[in-house]
Amino acid sequence: MPSALPDGEPAPSDGALPESALAGLGRRPFGFYIHVPFCTVRCGYCDFNTYTASELGSGPGASRASYAEAAVAEIRLARSVLGDVDVPVETVFFGGGTPTLLPPADLTRIVGVIGEEFRLSPDAEVTTESNPDSVSADDLRRLRDGGINRISFGMQSAVSHVLAVLDRTHDPRRVPQVVDWARSAGFDEVSLDLIYGTPGESLADWATSLDGALDSDPDHVSAYALIVEEGTALARQIRRGEVKMTDDDDLADKYIAADEAFEKAGLGWYEVSNWSRSPESRCRHNMGYWTGGDWWGVGPGAHSHVGGVRWWNVKHPTAYAGRIEHGSSPAHAREVLDDETQRVEHVLLELRLRDGLAIDVLDQAGRANLPAQVERGLVSEDALTHGRLVLTQAGRLLADAVVRDLLP
Repeated sequence: MPSALPDGEPAPSDGALPESALAGLGRRPFGFYIHVPFCTVRCGYCDFNTYTASELGSGPGASRASYAEAAVAEIRLARSVLGDVDVPVETVFFGGGTPTLLPPADLTRIVGVIGEEFRLSPDAEVTTESNPDSVSADDLRRLRDGGINRISFGMQSAVSHVLAVLDRTHDPRRVPQVVDWARSAGFDEVSLDLIYGTPGESLADWATSLDGALDSDPDHVSAYALIVEEGTALARQIRRGEVKMTDDDDLADKYIAADEAFEKAGLGWYEVSNWSRSPESRCRHNMGYWTGGDWWGVGPGAHSHVGGVRWWNVKHPTAYAGRIEHGSSPAHAREVLDDETQRVEHVLLELRLRDGLAIDVLDQAGRANLPAQVERGLVSEDALTHGRLVLTQAGRLLADAVVRDLLP
């Protein structure tokens, strides 16, 4: 959940959506994203909309103790805005921040209210992110008993000096322990998040992290290259010459190492930065983002999308809670996506998937550039005959360049 919000156009105070956005509601995949903005420590690389207790103080809306009430109120607002249409909720995702800094009872209460106000599909995927040092075995049992069935641990690295550069506070030895606890608690799916390209991380360090992750036998792994965002503490350290930025060749070597290690361990890629044990282990919530589904984002700074309308909430927790308390929508602004914008986003997102992108989504100029992508080895050779574009490993490394050529 990036900290910077776009401008957009004013959003109505009651949260009302155009009739065009509500058409087809309930027939498209629908999920909830719950943004929990609290962290124990502000990581130096993080540009997400997160806050520590010292940054927020104890004013109204800034307390963890009051967050669940505000989130519940926004869920009820969502029910009012979307009307009485039956909208089965297929996914719920708690992100942050560190959602598990809230008591398990708060997270599971939010899941319960979603089920009461809408309808949780029988096979709904309900995920929470968690730092390895933010949960106990008892917490995990309570989360699982309360309906959360998937957990994603922010492992990031198995090497202490790499974690130190990232300002991560957990001991690497904690990761296999919390994974074991999650399995014992009955979680259906366990995912690990990794970051590669941290300044000072060697290829040997990255290999250690890959081995450490695979030793825990996860169902799913996400591995993202570190992006140094302007305004972060890490960006300032790099600018002052205190740490050296990782180069693109190093990032490419680490991506290839990860892809090969995961494939060997039985985890197949399904999105450029994500691998799963089976199609059933893919993160269905994120698949909803990548394939144009509907979702309602709850919490400060959270983004939503329903039927071609995208909106985003006010950023600060106090401002968010204030609007909720007064019965107003917390939406800061919104945009109504025209057909061409939706087509461009379709290309940007679905091309990253192993399932690929249908050629007929491209315009004439994009289709004219396709044979060159095949010739360069960036798109599968059968794309022209099967009518679907799938990136090769080399294409995944150059995905942004491929998109630029297909959206001239």
